[in-house]
Amino acid sequence: MIINDALHRLLLDNLTTAILLLNAELRLEYMNPAAEMLLAVSGQRSHGQFISELFTESPEALAALRQAVEQAHPFNKREAVLTALTGQTITVDYAVTPILSRGETLLLLEVLPRDRLLRITKEEAQLSKQETTKLLVRGLAHEIKNPLGGIRGAAQLLARELPEESLKDYTNVIIEEADRLRNLVDRMLGSNKLPNLAMANIHEVLERVSSLVEAESQGGITLVRDYDPSIPDVRIDREQMIQAVLNIVRNAMQALSSNHDLRLGRITLRTRTLRQFTIGHTRHRLVTKVEIIDNGPGIPPELQDTIFYPMVSGRPDGTGLGLAITQNIISQHQGLIECESHPGHTVFSIFLPLEQGVSPS
Repeated sequence: MIINDALHRLLLDNLTTAILLLNAELRLEYMNPAAEMLLAVSGQRSHGQFISELFTESPEALAALRQAVEQAHPFNKREAVLTALTGQTITVDYAVTPILSRGETLLLLEVLPRDRLLRITKEEAQLSKQETTKLLVRGLAHEIKNPLGGIRGAAQLLARELPEESLKDYTNVIIEEADRLRNLVDRMLGSNKLPNLAMANIHEVLERVSSLVEAESQGGITLVRDYDPSIPDVRIDREQMIQAVLNIVRNAMQALSSNHDLRLGRITLRTRTLRQFTIGHTRHRLVTKVEIIDNGPGIPPELQDTIFYPMVSGRPDGTGLGLAITQNIISQHQGLIECESHPGHTVFSIFLPLEQGVSPS
């Protein structure tokens, strides 16, 4: 083994940059956990494998690596597109540095995923917009609720002065509509109640949602469970998390029913763990990722940047509050929710920290 110093290994293992060390034959000598996560392979099992067995790029890139070995010439490449064994494409920047060790030229590859940086940038912009929207909604709600209280009170006083009982039907309409608007505003604001956090199994939450969905659809929809049983318990408010996931799954059901026969619809609930994942400004060593995937018509492109805002809905009869409530719940858990959608494939991803994160320096 080339890298045998305990301190050096400790440093490399805790880097967020993916590191690979190749020998002169372009076979793997070492990869750190960040590289394992990026390429979705095991470093131990992949030891000695040729680089194209880990990922593929292009014949020109392979020739450049061979030339780097022969001429001991370092080089950088920007926005390279790698295809992992899973079929996933990853946009990365990487630097190749030849190292002479015991008469042999080794190649040190430092791989920086651009997708992750772009995601963090997008997430920060999204969080900033959400905070602005929350302030706007709270201010608007305050201005709405005050007049509503006055209207309702005036209608009650007017009802007492009416000479005929039949006329009270009109004041009752005013009171009922004022109450309806107040409830709508309260739902827009979301719950101010802090989550009651306790250790729970995320799969129990998903199974509860599954049972509710199967009952509502009367078994008419295909539910696929793709769980990672090794995921440890996570600190959550179980009831709130059930509500958050259920809102997404119900939206998927409604999208499927509007597109085609519900029996052709499929919703997949998938769980995985991710290492060294950044949420906001905090890097977490380990997070749980919950994906809700459906094969419906997809979310219209013009709505994808605003679907988590209150009152935004792609359905004529939708209130646009379900996803806003879900996002509020996930935010209270210091988590993150994202969405990617195109016709035939929509994925909502929920990220929940499994341990206390650290702020990047």
